[in-house]
Amino acid sequence: MPVSIDDLSDAPLRQFDRPPAPSPDAIEDVYLIGICGTGMGALAGLFKQAGDTVRGADDGVYPPMSTHLAEQDIPVLEGYDPAHLDPAPDLTVVGNACTPTHPEAEYAREEQLVQQSFPEALAHCFLSQGRRPLVVAGTHGKTTTTGLLIHLLQHAGLDPGYLVGGVQQNGNGSYALGTDVPFVIEGDEYDSAYFDKRPKFLHYRPHHAIITSLEFDHADIFTDEADYRGAFEQFADLLPPDGLLALCGDHAPVRALAAHTDASVQTYGLDADNDARATSLTATSDGQTFTLHLGGSSIEVRLPMHGRHNVQNAVAASCLAHREGASRSQIAEGLATFKGMKRRQEVRGCPNDVLVLDDFAHHPTAVEATIQAVRAAHPDRRLVTVFEPRSNSSRRKLFETAYGEAFDNADTAFLKAPPVRHNDDADAVLDPDVVVQTIEDRGTPAQTFESVDDMLPALVETLRPGDVALLMSNGSFNGLHERLLSALASPR
Repeated sequence: MPVSIDDLSDAPLRQFDRPPAPSPDAIEDVYLIGICGTGMGALAGLFKQAGDTVRGADDGVYPPMSTHLAEQDIPVLEGYDPAHLDPAPDLTVVGNACTPTHPEAEYAREEQLVQQSFPEALAHCFLSQGRRPLVVAGTHGKTTTTGLLIHLLQHAGLDPGYLVGGVQQNGNGSYALGTDVPFVIEGDEYDSAYFDKRPKFLHYRPHHAIITSLEFDHADIFTDEADYRGAFEQFADLLPPDGLLALCGDHAPVRALAAHTDASVQTYGLDADNDARATSLTATSDGQTFTLHLGGSSIEVRLPMHGRHNVQNAVAASCLAHREGASRSQIAEGLATFKGMKRRQEVRGCPNDVLVLDDFAHHPTAVEATIQAVRAAHPDRRLVTVFEPRSNSSRRKLFETAYGEAFDNADTAFLKAPPVRHNDDADAVLDPDVVVQTIEDRGTPAQTFESVDDMLPALVETLRPGDVALLMSNGSFNGLHERLLSALASPR
């Protein structure tokens, strides 16, 4: 399992007795430390919808979350100060970016305030009282699959609760209380809080679940592949006997998780031996068509998304939607109207006939799959890829070879050097020059740049009308998207 608190040098600060949280009905005043994080901001919104008084603080407050919270009349305090927690709220939610010496987290601990991690608070307040959690987990594809499942249930006339780590382009936002029993959650395997190193998804009480993929990630949290796989084995073991576990049968490590659950198992994917599968895939200018085989029958489907991985995601969501009562025709109609998630092959603009796409891809496999999908969508356009290895895992040397092999379907590649952090082990940090050399050795021209400021002029000079610019980062990319759109729109 992930790093044990016992092994950390500051373990005494992480191990302490926390007062039990009151019942959800008794919680009226909630304070969130790190409220502008994607998950924390969504949780704040759920508490607001539930009628609670909600507030919080963050450091370096910025849009879009700051704007969204303001629109919901949720106060956000700039910077951290123990005085923010006096008088004490009914519940303090401690974001997982907090360290034991964080000023507000430290105050909450020393004053013995009622405090929970983000996943604990979500489970305690919103996944009990008759709700049925539907949890989507996996290394890749969980945000899109969660969005698809929410959309399919809504199209079938249900009003599920949900929380997803992205914004649905159909206009449904990233969270809602809902009025029906199902509650759909994107299940993240990252750790929960400084005082709880367990993966978030172990808190979510899954009744039905999807596991999309299983490939070593979060090397800063898990020691090796076996350690990472063990977290998913524990997750699978949480499902009850009357639950359904949908496993991507195209991937042997995922299929093997069937041995770790008492729930019913349904495999899905593209391979012929899956219980639910897609066949006869055909790429179109606006997506893909395929035959969906589900529940002993089949139906023709149009999916307005590109990439084989998105077909797998669609079949996964269909499995749980069908289990929740959606008919095959409702599923087909729902898939045809799904507009996708922001930051997943999202079109940001097309200045001077250069199509600028934004994608969250950061793991080598996700980068490769995204490039393949965009290539299939635009076979006649030159594909210029731009990548920032920013996450704690993607910045690690162990992924150098995999990244070097991920750009084969690109026409050219721009790589920003990974950001340097104060606690980095220099020997373990990815060398962008090594990655670029591998990319070039495999036949794709590539360049590396120390900063966005250095990269932008070369990128603008390279791009010409008719090109696709695919920008991939799990962060803001230092505003590259907006700066590129502006530069391309200016006379040259």
